[in-house]
Amino acid sequence: MKVYGNTEVLAALHQMVQSGRIPHAMLFHEDDGGGALPIVLTFLTELYGGNPRVEKLIHPDIHFVFPVAGADKPVSLQFIAEFRALVQENPYFYENELYAAIGIEGKQGNISVNEARSILDRLSLSAVEGGYRTVVVYLPEKMNAQAANTLLKMVEEPPRKTLFLLITHAPEKVLVTIASRCLQLRVQPLGPDAAAEVHAREAAGATVLTDLFHDLLRALVQRNLLQALETGEAVAELKVREQQKTFCRLASEDLRRIFMLQKFPSLAQIPSGDEPFYQEMARALRPTFPRQGMACLDRALLLIERNVNQKILFTDLVNQLYSKV
Repeated sequence: MKVYGNTEVLAALHQMVQSGRIPHAMLFHEDDGGGALPIVLTFLTELYGGNPRVEKLIHPDIHFVFPVAGADKPVSLQFIAEFRALVQENPYFYENELYAAIGIEGKQGNISVNEARSILDRLSLSAVEGGYRTVVVYLPEKMNAQAANTLLKMVEEPPRKTLFLLITHAPEKVLVTIASRCLQLRVQPLGPDAAAEVHAREAAGATVLTDLFHDLLRALVQRNLLQALETGEAVAELKVREQQKTFCRLASEDLRRIFMLQKFPSLAQIPSGDEPFYQEMARALRPTFPRQGMACLDRALLLIERNVNQKILFTDLVNQLYSKV
């Protein structure tokens, strides 16, 4: 996993592994989206002997905790698949992207006492592979006092080979009794070149989603329902719901461009190099299709928010669009 800059932090962590003198608790202070998680995963990969399962977030002795929300008092384990997919896609994610990925946009994420008890339960078991047991806590400032107090003794006097690695955006908001037990490390923000590379990777992801919708439109115009359904299934198989929502938003923007080409060509603002595709679609699609298609996509966005089965949702979306071509 690529780490940008922060050579001093990486060197210090490397020295800890080499010397075997590893603090039992460390607090990494990053700016939002600043890359502390890749640093932590790089450190843990070395600590766990280069095990590739570390960067895949599937090592049985590494536990991830992050803010969640819900009436049934959920814990991070219930959203670990979404968290894992988000990190694999972009480990330099922002806090709001996490909330979008686990479906709690607009809600106040927190780390509850229920989560703290879950951590203690997991740490009560021996390490599966006989080495370190690690708890990575993303945003410990979201931990309420009851949760922090439940974990305090474990953080103060952890069992042998037990690590707590905390990643914070606001160290002053982390409960003092927790922060004071940690070695604190500052993760420097991404430089301009690194930020540009990260954003370019995100743009590449958006291009893939746009290409999927273009494939869908071509299949619809050719009246190839099987191909259209296969494309819809590919969207349904995207691992992060935020990707599916981004697909719907990009698709709506594409339909807006086609509508403008059909009605007001001079205002269409077609991306350079893509004119032939949009012109072909503007000729092939009914004038009513862009507006009807955008309504279908808006409905799909709403259903994604409501956790409707993705395969059913996107199969229905394809059928709805096919009926309107």
